[in-house]
Amino acid sequence: MKASPLLWVLLIAGKVHGDDAVAFFESKIRPALAKHCYECHSAESGKSKGGLMLDTKQGIRTGGDSGPAVVPGDAAKSLLLTAIKHADPDLEMPPKKPPLSKAVIADFEAWIKAGAADPRETAAKAAERPPVDVESGRKFWSYQKPQRIAGEIDGFIRARLKENGLSSAPEAEPVVLLRRLYLDLIGLPPTQEQASAFSISKLETTVDELLASKEFGVRWGRHWLDVARFAESNGRESNLTFPHAWRYRDYVIDAFNADVPFDRFITEQIAGDQLPAENDAERARLLIATGFLAIGPKGLNEMNKEQFAADVADEQLDTVTRAVLASSVACARCHDHKTEPFSMEDYYGLAGIFKSTQTFYGNWIDSENNNQGHLIRLPDLPGQVIPRPSVTEARVKQLKQELAQLNADEKAQQEYVLKAKVEGRDISGEYHKILTNAIRILWTRGGVEGALETVDDTGRSLPLCMGVRDANHISDSQLYDRGEIAHPVKSVPRKFPRVIEVRGSAPRQKSGRLELAHWVVSRDNPLTARVMANRVWRHLFGAGIVRSVDNFGFSGGRPSHPELLDHLALKFMDGGWSVKKLIKEIVMSKSYRQSSAGHSEKDPDNQFLSHANKRRLDAEVIRDSMLAVSGSLDTSRRPGSLVAELDGQSVSLIGFDSKLPQDLDGSRRRSIYLPVIRDHLPDVLEQFDVANPNLVTGDRDVTNVPLQALYLMNGPFVQAQAAALAKRVQSSPDRVKTAFQLCFNRMPDAQELALAEKFFGNASADDSKLLAAFCQSLLASAEFRIVD
Repeated sequence: MKASPLLWVLLIAGKVHGDDAVAFFESKIRPALAKHCYECHSAESGKSKGGLMLDTKQGIRTGGDSGPAVVPGDAAKSLLLTAIKHADPDLEMPPKKPPLSKAVIADFEAWIKAGAADPRETAAKAAERPPVDVESGRKFWSYQKPQRIAGEIDGFIRARLKENGLSSAPEAEPVVLLRRLYLDLIGLPPTQEQASAFSISKLETTVDELLASKEFGVRWGRHWLDVARFAESNGRESNLTFPHAWRYRDYVIDAFNADVPFDRFITEQIAGDQLPAENDAERARLLIATGFLAIGPKGLNEMNKEQFAADVADEQLDTVTRAVLASSVACARCHDHKTEPFSMEDYYGLAGIFKSTQTFYGNWIDSENNNQGHLIRLPDLPGQVIPRPSVTEARVKQLKQELAQLNADEKAQQEYVLKAKVEGRDISGEYHKILTNAIRILWTRGGVEGALETVDDTGRSLPLCMGVRDANHISDSQLYDRGEIAHPVKSVPRKFPRVIEVRGSAPRQKSGRLELAHWVVSRDNPLTARVMANRVWRHLFGAGIVRSVDNFGFSGGRPSHPELLDHLALKFMDGGWSVKKLIKEIVMSKSYRQSSAGHSEKDPDNQFLSHANKRRLDAEVIRDSMLAVSGSLDTSRRPGSLVAELDGQSVSLIGFDSKLPQDLDGSRRRSIYLPVIRDHLPDVLEQFDVANPNLVTGDRDVTNVPLQALYLMNGPFVQAQAAALAKRVQSSPDRVKTAFQLCFNRMPDAQELALAEKFFGNASADDSKLLAAFCQSLLASAEFRIVD
């Protein structure tokens, strides 16, 4: 649904109701809330700062500690409007950032005055009591072990259809199924030759070939990077770059291609540094895997070291439990969880594990960063990619001299101040000079130490990575009253949440991350296999069996086919935790191969899967498909990352870096290799709902807004690919049919041929611009970005 300018005017006048008012909400309000507010006030983020939730109608109207966020019809009493205007210094949203644009504020004001139409509803049923205690929590479906029931995918689906008076759709046409398989498994459309050669009898062979393709890891690795909140910069107030994050990206791609068992995959990311390695290459791979815990956003400008450590541990704890267990344990930081069976003791038992862990993220102290983050030195390996250029040996010597001088200056200043104190001299008039010099030393030394850490004595750039290791000091965490570090209550032994009945404990001498990993991937853990099986199902069907894929708790959804989910989870584990085996079983089913034709009023959301869901392609697949059909795609792996080649560490300098295209998209490689800079994502991805790299994201938003159409019409990237496609089909005997086959894997019908003939009309001999416009219309069409 789209909101026209006229609709906006009518909305202000209070003359719009029903579907049109909802359309305004969907096109203007929901996207703004998702972009600017959900990070701190939603079930998905697991956060409700100030007691405020903005992702449901009930939450936004009830408000938080300060009162109702939105009062329908009364803009003056709606605190959300006050907050986004920054009209009250004690109530500013988003905090520590500029106010939202005047246009967005005007949209919110118009929406509120018109009655604040809001179609959202909470997932939890108000009549049911949340299982907030451990014993009742263990009776909840997701905390009970999967039950083995004889059957197969299609049988479970048919049973639910029959119960609800529904029937299955016929099988999709072969070329439609082939296109679906290619886009789902490798994120690229089939070529003309592949489409012509395919038949249903070759289905299994085709599936095996796609699973074996190196492009499989690119596609499915990106799914996990969404969950891992992968990014190459810190975000928040101090958006410094992570020049070594790309190693984790490549690790994930390789792991999916190698079909590393999922239980091992998770163990490597939580505790790879504690696993044995047969050789240096394996040791490097395992260290890089722990980048999973290091790439999250951090409050780098935090002055209190204890607070910083607590916040880093909280972010890591939240990521692990949400990504692997689809559970919001982090909500128990300040109080026992309100809707889930997690207590503050559960939270701080886990927090101690992460507070006993040192995080290496590679940002040095400067004006934007008060918390030094070192890097992990990797073993030297043949052919190792080190994208950062080396420096001369003379430069290294110069840096060491600068460091020695800075240390000497600091020592001299400290001695001067101490001597004055002993002698009783008043130097208060010199405080500004002394403080300024101390800050100069601190910031300059941070940069010098950071530069020296990346090279050896000869100036050769060293192989480094982000990651974690056990801290030098291992200790349990205090339980803090209301989460405030100034109010410790008692020490909580490092341990795991009690609601999940899996044995395990943290050793005294180590952090306990390895034991946590074993606890998480135990066959007795009722969540891990279910959560991953559900994530895979969501990517193949468009919706999970549990639709709230990142929330298996009481406030999340319930499985539409509980027996099927248990079947998939058990098969997943029985099959050695092989993601490829799980995917193959699903795509070979008749349920996956159904046509998308058909709709039933009995099941408007297609919860029971009477037909396939039409799905909008992910942003990366849209871009990669354009490159593929235009003949421009480079499928080789990018060595390193564009971010690793930047000068300096601040994202604020990006706009002044001549190496970077304006939209960060000068590459013809696959989209997974584009820079992922928090709050500065490539236009081609951001316009089509790329995952927010600040959050664990298992289910991307899918919006339909005017900016997308404008980008497809005016975006330089789209225009360039249209021109390349036109050049590719220029010499074809039938350019229109060839373009259709390349873009849609089908021939145009009679009406489309007639429209094309009319479009070209009496064009001149050189109609290249007209042909490019025609090709752009195909790339911009709904059919191109929809998987049927």
